[in-house]
Formats: sequence, structure tokens, C-alpha cells
Amino acid sequence: MEYTQIIYSVDEHIATITLNRPEQLNAFTGTMMYELVDAFDRIDADDDVRVVIVTGAGRGFCAGADLSSGGETFSRGGSDIETKVQGVPRDGGGIVSLRIFECTKPVIAAINGPAVGVGVTMTLPMDIRLASENSKFGFVFARRGILPEACSSYFLPRLVGISQATEWCYTGRVFGPQEAKDGRLVRSVHAPDDLIPAARAIAKEIVDNTAPVSVALTRQMLWRLLGADHPMEAHKVDSRGIAERGKSADSREGVMSFLEKRPPVFPVKVSDGLPDIFPGWEPREFS
Repeated sequence: MEYTQIIYSVDEHIATITLNRPEQLNAFTGTMMYELVDAFDRIDADDDVRVVIVTGAGRGFCAGADLSSGGETFSRGGSDIETKVQGVPRDGGGIVSLRIFECTKPVIAAINGPAVGVGVTMTLPMDIRLASENSKFGFVFARRGILPEACSSYFLPRLVGISQATEWCYTGRVFGPQEAKDGRLVRSVHAPDDLIPAARAIAKEIVDNTAPVSVALTRQMLWRLLGADHPMEAHKVDSRGIAERGKSADSREGVMSFLEKRPPVFPVKVSDGLPDIFPGWEPREFS
């Protein structure tokens, strides 16, 4: 796919996706949705990519849905997306969030400017969020007469707690990066010029020190088990995972590189296939 609303690049095993409608503060459209989904498909298929950074071009991260349709903006589910299931139009932000949730690589949000509406909710299934001093955030849906989307009613309370989630969503107010950090929405706040280097430093630590398959499985474990009803469910997954990974060439390399005091070179690739440590886990369909 040729991209018109995002920029995709790979350098030092780090893929960078840049939302690229700077004159519109990177407002979200159906085209951007399809391009983001395609980019994450490329990322999962490319063993050279170990970590993903998502950021925005210009002075904004993503100002939310493109409102150029005026009062009819949300009449078809929020964008120019034609996908419907049983007559219900699918939320485009949710399609992006679900694709990020299924990604096998860690995803870091480098939030360089305003992230409002879908601009902030699309970051919730990302693993780590860093913010610029120029950023601001808003779960503004009630102020627009609509509802939280992009699966945010699932992700947001799990990230920041139900009380903080309700305050931000009920008021719909726009708030700054320090409140976002205090509320555990973002990890850290950086000077604008330091934001991408800080994100890349985290990405580089992952690239240089960890086994790709171990990271992919760990990402699945941490996200999928958020809804487990007992720690026994985690114990079952842990036990299967340790049994599978413990007999792998990666495990041998991890131990020997530590004993020999050298950087590891992990041989197993994500494209070789991930062991099934979640028997019975099925992808969910919109129905």
C-alpha cells in the first residue's frame, strides 16, 4: 500500500509510524485507519522490526476525528469507513486499537502534541506512552454528544483506574502532560527535542537485550491476562510458556551469553511461529 496520511520507516530495528496530516493536526480519517492497519501488518511480518514508535508530524500528535463534515461527522460511525456488521458501522478507532492489541512487537507512543479523542484513545493499547511538554489530552466525547470509542472503555480504566477514567471521560476536559503523568496515562514528560530520543532509548534497550519471541509472548501474556478471573489462569500460561521457551535455542543463548558476559544473539524469529501457550484463545469477531 502507498501511504498518503502516514510515514513509515525502519531504522536500527525500530519502525517509526508518523501520522502525517500536519496542517490538520493529523486528524484521523478512514484513510489513516486503513494505512495504520496495513503498517502494523507489515511490522508483524518483518523480523527486522523489533519495536514500534508512533508519533505525529508537525505540532500535533492527533487532534481526533476529522470534523470537516460538520454536524454529520459522526453520523456514519465517526469517519468515512464503510465496514458494517449486521447493519452497524464499525468504529474506525476500534479497528486500529484492536490491530495494535494483536501486534507481536512492543509499541511506544511518542506524543508530541495534542492527542484528543481518537488521538489519545488509539494510544491506550500501546505499551508505553511518552509525552512532550507541548502535548495535551482530552477524552472529549461527551462534549461532542458521542461516546468513548477505540475500545477505550476497556483499556483506560485498566491503565489509570476507574476513578481517574470516569473523571476524564465525564468532564471531557482537555488537560496537560503533567496531569497525564500524575494520572498514570503517560510514563514521562520531555522537552520537545528530547521526546523521540527518549522513545528510541527505550526501544534500543529492548532491541539490544531481549529475545523477540519472548517479548512477543510476554506482550500477549500481560494484555490478555488483564481480564483473568484468578491467578491460576496466569500460572497455567506461565507454566506452558516456561516449558516451551526453556527448551528453545533462545533460552540456551540467553543463559550462555550471560555466563560468557557477552551480548546475546537470539536465533529464533517471530515469523517462525509463536508457541500456543493460550489454548482455547480465539480471535474475537464483531457480531
